[in-house]
Amino acid sequence: MPEPDKEGKDFCLDVEAKNDGFFLKGSNSLDWGMKNRLARIFNPTSGRTVMLAIDHGYFQGPTTGLERIDVKILPIAPYADTLMLTRGILRSQVPPSYGKPIVLRASGGPSILKELSNEHLALDMEDAIRLNAAALAVQVFIGGEYETQSVHNMTRLVDMGSRYGMPVLAVTAVGKDMARDARYFRLACRMCAELGAHYVKTYYIPDGFETVTASCPVPIVMAGGKKIPEPEALTMAYNAVQAGAAGVDMGRNIFQSEAPVAMLQAVGAVVHENLPPQQAYEMYLDLKNKG
Repeated sequence: MPEPDKEGKDFCLDVEAKNDGFFLKGSNSLDWGMKNRLARIFNPTSGRTVMLAIDHGYFQGPTTGLERIDVKILPIAPYADTLMLTRGILRSQVPPSYGKPIVLRASGGPSILKELSNEHLALDMEDAIRLNAAALAVQVFIGGEYETQSVHNMTRLVDMGSRYGMPVLAVTAVGKDMARDARYFRLACRMCAELGAHYVKTYYIPDGFETVTASCPVPIVMAGGKKIPEPEALTMAYNAVQAGAAGVDMGRNIFQSEAPVAMLQAVGAVVHENLPPQQAYEMYLDLKNKG
């Protein structure tokens, strides 16, 4: 038997015990495991994240820039903070040595040929845990034909996630006939947060986006949307985080860029360092020219 250690004497009685709050908005009461997963997605120093979304194929098929994940995405993925994708692409294309956190798409069903709001849950929680996911993403169609069904998809996923410490990202989907204004996004984001989402992905709007982030009690990440010129995308990202967004989740504005790695780095500087858009664009051009 080893000899017992001497009884401890240095109890640091002059140092007050710390009880720091968690750095993410609305997340202080979550369990340790859930906070730990969120702290992998969001940078604890800046409180923000740059997510790279490559899950478009789950309803669109092989879109431009996603024809070959191994050729076009794996080389740029390390420059993002988080990778958002489907379990099929994760298992078949992403090496297990990839060290960044994974957000898995957990809903699906219809293709672009059908009514998109008719989604169901498409991922079992046990499989998400097997894949070491950091969070699960579910589409929520506020105002859509299957609005209630999509909301129930989210609440069921939240309940399952609560059992295992798995955060849920609610992704607000806007139908082509819906008005993209602050009133709609306040409604959609607040509903998702009220019903248990741990963070929300939504679109940026120039008029009133700060009211969307202010009225949502959990973090909001900005959706990148369709491809726009690099200076406009960098400006949009800057305006979003200055108006209260906790980061961005970009896809097409990254992988459809002429220089995806340079664009990811420039977006990262905007999000984490508050680099102004013009300087970020100059950074992008410089990195692009260096190849």
